[in-house]
Amino acid sequence: MSETHIPVLRNEILDFIKPNSEGIYVDATIGLGGHGLWILQRSLPSGRLIGIDRDVDALAIAKKRLHSFKDRLSLIHGNFAQLQQLLELQSISKVDGVLMDLGVSSLQLDSPARGFSFQQSGPLDMRMDTQISISASDVINNSSPDKLIQIFREYGEERYAKQIVRKIVAVRSEQQITTTRQLADIIENVYSNNAKRSKASLHKRKSIHPATRVFQALRIEVNSELENLKLGVESAISMLKIGGSICIISFHSLEDRIVKQIYRKHAKSCICPPKTPVCICEHKKSLDIITNRPLVPSKSEIEANPRARSGKLRVAIRV
Repeated sequence: MSETHIPVLRNEILDFIKPNSEGIYVDATIGLGGHGLWILQRSLPSGRLIGIDRDVDALAIAKKRLHSFKDRLSLIHGNFAQLQQLLELQSISKVDGVLMDLGVSSLQLDSPARGFSFQQSGPLDMRMDTQISISASDVINNSSPDKLIQIFREYGEERYAKQIVRKIVAVRSEQQITTTRQLADIIENVYSNNAKRSKASLHKRKSIHPATRVFQALRIEVNSELENLKLGVESAISMLKIGGSICIISFHSLEDRIVKQIYRKHAKSCICPPKTPVCICEHKKSLDIITNRPLVPSKSEIEANPRARSGKLRVAIRV
């Protein structure tokens, strides 16, 4: 196993989850096992870790990396949106801590064959779970123009969504768009044309690659990431013991907003509309929010691991 995967905000995660030898912990996005390794080490001799991931390739690497902990480790191919069901299949009713690292793994980003990155040409895929049927290429070639505009705007906050979609439709009428390089070239062409008319656009282009937002939006659409996140956070909260921690690292504003909103809902004693004279919702507070503002990586961590720079950690405790 190469050491290219560096767990983001590792020390902070360990401080909040507080692994111990009596606990059961869930790494709901175990990836290459970076965080999981440290949780297992800190919970010696008998703490248990349940590692879940949608990516069978990542699970194979995690299994190899964490083989020495096999008696205390259970690896599951699955979607954390079904966290409760997955844990119940392991005869687990409650856990002491849950971690969700929502970032794309190094394995996915660095493999051209997975189609997550525009830095190298590869098939336009982006499926975290290669067993699902719809790829990014299917979305690009078969979605209506209105649907593509919606995806790029809502999930990528892409300001040139209409122009990019217009170009995509023109190209796909002549040939299928099947590679990351084809799509990146289309987007760069649109940005280049706009940059000629706007110095601001040119400056913006230098700070972030033009394809970044569209690729993010496509990845979210293909993997139903935001819908799964909502289900997964709710499921994780329901499975926590009293005093258990939930730690979620997000990497863009859409994810962070969902996590913040769900935490806040569960931290309230009443969720009735503001003008309701008497509480009728019967909602009970189930979380204490520990991080009113998300924790972010230190300057030294970002220097050691540039991919950590967008990470935001939100933590809450079950009450």
